[in-house]
Amino acid sequence: MSKVFFIAIKDIDLLPELVLKSGIKEVVHKNSFTAIKMHFGEPGNIGYIRPHWVKPIVELVKEQQAVPFLTDASTIYKGKRSDAVNHSLVAAEHGFSIDACGAPVIIADGLRGNSYQNVTVKGKHFSRVKIAQDIYYADSLVCLSHFKGHELSGFGGALKNLGMGCGSKAGKYEMHNSVRPEIDPQKCTACKNCLKWCPAKAISLVQGKARIDRKKCNGCGDCILSCSFQAVQITWNETYTVVQEKIAEYAAGVLANKNNKCLYVNFLNHITAYCDCYPSQAKDKPLIADIGIMASLDPVSIDQASVDLVNQAAGRDLFREVWPAINWRDQLRQAEQLELGTREYSIIRL
Repeated sequence: MSKVFFIAIKDIDLLPELVLKSGIKEVVHKNSFTAIKMHFGEPGNIGYIRPHWVKPIVELVKEQQAVPFLTDASTIYKGKRSDAVNHSLVAAEHGFSIDACGAPVIIADGLRGNSYQNVTVKGKHFSRVKIAQDIYYADSLVCLSHFKGHELSGFGGALKNLGMGCGSKAGKYEMHNSVRPEIDPQKCTACKNCLKWCPAKAISLVQGKARIDRKKCNGCGDCILSCSFQAVQITWNETYTVVQEKIAEYAAGVLANKNNKCLYVNFLNHITAYCDCYPSQAKDKPLIADIGIMASLDPVSIDQASVDLVNQAAGRDLFREVWPAINWRDQLRQAEQLELGTREYSIIRL
């Protein structure tokens, strides 16, 4: 059974104490490069963790005489976070500066997202995974995750931030390649936005409606993100389970050379149905009131505890209600089987 520490959102001033009690001194050591993995926010999205919440965590890392840097990896959908230069500019626009946070921003998989290390894993789907290079070479990792719903995994927390978030661009393609979206012609308005954003050029207009060439589609999901009319849909068969299992296997690759030098912090605020990669604020309406912040040395326990608190507050399985075809438990099951942690936990409230 793992310990998960918790503070209510109103007690945000206790964030440094939360991180200390959860074990940051066990993770971060003198002269170590510490990657603070997070999401800098898609332009137009307001769900990302705020810079003034990141700064006290940076200061705690520095108190251990370690060297922190803020990081994320490139996206596979076309946008301002798909290369290191524009990704860094987005981070700066959202306030993630050295002055504001006390640490520089380094995009972990290089200029074009092709800098990675192959890591051996014993997975169901992968024997090797492609981990963003600067995360691979970091001595320790602090994983800051905005907890929310997700259209492929039911919810996104520490495991998704680890697995999908730390994969290189090629790695993200590997995790998405079982996703094959389709267009609902009744909802398609022929706005051409999906054509503009599709990196594989797999979409064209046929008789005034968007159509996806499944042979060209690489499963990146960019069309889902770019459509404002919910015309792009996933044909749910085994897809959601496979994607979640692949995310867990990539998370195993991230942790393979870290010797348990990882700490996880989940922010249970502004909890939306969709991931933070959506640029449209129309998808940013919270499902539930803000709950709090959790921290743990166990990525499985913190995600299990987070989803349990959300469902307890809602009085129902909120993420299954929003995404009825997705069993979010699959990612936890697979991660536990890979020995990344346990679903058994105890909450310690500060």
